[in-house]
Amino acid sequence: MGPVTERMPSLSPPPADTRRPPSVERLLAHPTAAPVIAERGRTALTGAIRAVLEAVREGRLPLGDEPAILAAAAGRLADEARPSLRPVFNLTGTVLHTNLGRAPLPPEAVDAVAAVMTRASNLEFDLERGERGERDSHAEALICRLTGAEAAIVVNNNAAAVLLVLNALALRKEVVVSRGELVEIGGSFRVPDVMARAGCRLREVGTTNRTHLRDYDEAIGPRTGLVMKVHPSSYAIHGFTAEADGADLGRLCRERGVPFAIDLGSGNLVDFAAYGLPPEPTVQEALRHADLVTFSGDKLLGAVQCGVIAGRRDLLARIRRNPLKRALRVDKMTYAALEATLRLYLHPERLRERLPTLRLLTREAADIRAQAERLLGPVSESLTGWAEVAVEPCTSQIGSGALPVETLPSACLALRAPGGGPRGGGWLKRLGAALRALPVPVIGRIGDGALRLDLRTLEDEAGFLAALAALVPPPTKP
Repeated sequence: MGPVTERMPSLSPPPADTRRPPSVERLLAHPTAAPVIAERGRTALTGAIRAVLEAVREGRLPLGDEPAILAAAAGRLADEARPSLRPVFNLTGTVLHTNLGRAPLPPEAVDAVAAVMTRASNLEFDLERGERGERDSHAEALICRLTGAEAAIVVNNNAAAVLLVLNALALRKEVVVSRGELVEIGGSFRVPDVMARAGCRLREVGTTNRTHLRDYDEAIGPRTGLVMKVHPSSYAIHGFTAEADGADLGRLCRERGVPFAIDLGSGNLVDFAAYGLPPEPTVQEALRHADLVTFSGDKLLGAVQCGVIAGRRDLLARIRRNPLKRALRVDKMTYAALEATLRLYLHPERLRERLPTLRLLTREAADIRAQAERLLGPVSESLTGWAEVAVEPCTSQIGSGALPVETLPSACLALRAPGGGPRGGGWLKRLGAALRALPVPVIGRIGDGALRLDLRTLEDEAGFLAALAALVPPPTKP
């Protein structure tokens, strides 16, 4: 018998899994497939199973047993069933956050939308005369009553309102605008670009920081179709500045026979000073001097996304006949939400309590601080391992281009790395991603080594705590 040779351990990779995956039909017949079929449908589950098996064949997923494959398929279906547009907790400190849906609607608007969504409505039907009607009639009377306008038109947003006014009143003509008002707002929306698309020629007057009445007077001529003032929206100029007074500019335009329009943007209908807020121009004030005013429905007005053109009846008649009007019109749900919100303004004594936008903007800092103290314990518990939580003062902003340099005192929950750990962006990004991955995502703002949750806009405390309760412990120490 020859000498025994000790075998060295093999360094070759383990043998590949040569098992054949089960057939689609076999998986569909498995008992654990029945509840998924009942909820999602056989066709949907079949497609999900095939996708999982394809991933197994390509080596992107391991080959598990039949229940594991079905669980992976059911998980795919659950992910697909989750809506892309979802509610979130906006704790960024920006009350009217453009990226997070702007104004929350009052319950009256929600009920009005639900009432017209599921059945026929008199959208373009005159119930009194029994014939075709005008869809703007559902909001026009209320807009005129609240603003003092003679007529009004509703389109799908304020940019559309500006575009329609320019195209209807100044096509192939000049539009006189101060150089300091040629603004760009979110999404690269630029006033000069809109004018070009509307078929108008921009006539700039004045300088970036100073424009006088005489500048407009010298610019108005036979080719002038419109004079327009534009709300500065998301910026402010301080220092050596001047602008033409609206009343003087309105008189000049009437003397010269040229329409005068103001793009107000925010759509404010109330005196902010009466609520202890920084002053912001109202539609009513603008219409005392201008022939037309354009404004948004989902900013300070607190309603649904839309744009409103309000002003002189004869000019609105011309705008209504423009072919673009049909392309830019809104649907029955928008009219329902807008009308219901406008009706709240008829009861000004209760407006602060019933209109969410105004209620959030006027919350007292002391009340927000008390809420933060109340939430400190349960939030700290939910974030165990993730962060240390502290109550701190902060400032909120209105947002959506209204009062860009004004802030509101508030309070926040400041989340920092536990145990004085690293304050770098990596930890903050991981925590922010974890909060965004919750069933109802929580969106805060990052700055100075902390993720801050500004509580000015938090009204659903129970829902917020329930969302945080779903947060899983961090996989590694932050």
